[in-house]
Amino acid sequence: MATTYIHLSDIHFGQEKGGTVVTHNDVKARLIDDVRKVTGTLPEPRVDGVIISGDIAYAGKSDEYADAARWLDQLAAAAGCPITAIQVVPGNHDVDRTRVSHIIGQTLRNIADQGEQELDRVLVAPEDREMFYARFDGYRPFGEGYGCPLDFEGGNAGARTVELAPNRVLRFIGLNTALICGALKDEEGKLLLGARQRVLPITAGEELVLIAHHPLSWLQDSDDARRYVRNRARVLITGHEHNPSARVEAVRDGCDVLMLAAGATIPPHADERYTYTYNFLQFSWESPTDNLKVTVQPRAWSDEDKEFVADTERLGGPTVEYVLGCPNFRRMAPPVTTPLERRDTASAGSSPINVPHVDPDTTTDARGTPPVDDQFAIMRLRFFRDLSPAKRMEVLVRLGALPEDWTEALTHPIEKRALDKLRKSGRLDELERAIDEVQNKP
Repeated sequence: MATTYIHLSDIHFGQEKGGTVVTHNDVKARLIDDVRKVTGTLPEPRVDGVIISGDIAYAGKSDEYADAARWLDQLAAAAGCPITAIQVVPGNHDVDRTRVSHIIGQTLRNIADQGEQELDRVLVAPEDREMFYARFDGYRPFGEGYGCPLDFEGGNAGARTVELAPNRVLRFIGLNTALICGALKDEEGKLLLGARQRVLPITAGEELVLIAHHPLSWLQDSDDARRYVRNRARVLITGHEHNPSARVEAVRDGCDVLMLAAGATIPPHADERYTYTYNFLQFSWESPTDNLKVTVQPRAWSDEDKEFVADTERLGGPTVEYVLGCPNFRRMAPPVTTPLERRDTASAGSSPINVPHVDPDTTTDARGTPPVDDQFAIMRLRFFRDLSPAKRMEVLVRLGALPEDWTEALTHPIEKRALDKLRKSGRLDELERAIDEVQNKP
């Protein structure tokens, strides 16, 4: 009845120059060592996934995401979780600012000045949407590979669910707060979520964990967004400001929200205030009270020891627990606890140790999306994350998903539709062979 994650933010792959390359590579290696060590102390020595709240890259370039991918595979191995069990959202450094043309720059400034109505006008035509999202061309296949696609119509950045117990579900929703980043000199208070992201769903038996890069204060629609978050979400995880903090806001009796701000995993320049940090997060259902308990184990770099240690300062202790009132859980009848389960829980003094059911990725579509099988999750990761655009086209042509004389631009939506068609037609083994052949070509 518990699920555990590693939480990273602001890794900034590609920021290093000179000797900083050596320093940051060492910190990243020591972080993997620390993950392996801490994971080994857990009641069940593995984690269920990794959450990254933005700024994976430094300049939104494809080679930065290739470096990130290799490191994340090592991190997942140390944590004992599948390499596909990683949820990401974009930050301002995941925008390739060299792709901000004069026209797009003016468009972004117009949206900042005129607000959501201007955003809606920009998102009407598919051709305009392609131009608008071109700033994310480095990030898009990386996020898509992990099942965290950007919604080209201004929606969220992917979602997935975890069942803690029958009728007690967490939905992790990624938000794209970098939607209009790229052309503004001063972004604080000018960014925009928009209604497609701001209006959060309500589902009986399901509580929301939101993952965003920017804190709400950076948004021009922050007042309305804050009201939705306080009334409909249980946890908001953010990054960007490189300053770890956590606070519980009591919305009303039986309704709380945890605001959890991350430090930077790899800040540009580490010092006593802004050092290298990350968290272990555990979410568990409290059966007697029908509450959600969030346990945070903050980790921070010790310059004296040159390794990660328990962070006893920034959140007030090496392990901090927050118990949150959950009105959406109470909308659904609680699961029936058998006498054996009650006895096991009482003897352990905590929630029973078991493996929560995790849907690798789902969307907030009310029609529901069937869970993605492991084979497809791996093939999607390899196709989008690990292949260049030219090699992705070659794979699709080999499988007949595209004609040999294809001359049109291969857009991201076309790639997604082609891959989904291969999946639905039961051709994943063929897809795997084609990827192997294209990757192994001399």
